[in-house]
Amino acid sequence: MKRVTGIGGIFFKAKDAPTLQAWYKRHLGIDVQVWGGAAFSWADERGNPTGGTTIWSVGDASADTFAPSTAPFMINYRVADARALHRMLKDEGCNVLDKIDESEYGIFAWVIDPEGNKVELWQPPPGQ
Repeated sequence: MKRVTGIGGIFFKAKDAPTLQAWYKRHLGIDVQVWGGAAFSWADERGNPTGGTTIWSVGDASADTFAPSTAPFMINYRVADARALHRMLKDEGCNVLDKIDESEYGIFAWVIDPEGNKVELWQPPPGQ
């Protein structure tokens, strides 16, 4: 089974999220939306859409979104089968969080890497 198929998102915290979001929008041209981030659509070498997105988001430093990690970032990896990979990682002795979420956005599971960083595993909904 292929484990990681791509990067679904990059999430990081900021002391002053609105100011940092505005900086990225002004200076790097990132189309920061009201929710605090942007969705980058995937394209092939000719610029044709390929049906995927990568989320980029800046959140408030006081949020506990990345708990139990204390890192100021979290990487979301696209995976083919979040539940199966969650089981495999657990069987391999990895520090997996027992929680698995399912919503209209897909299936999400989490593992803590050896440095204590929370890693999000995301299985997109069918067709994405």
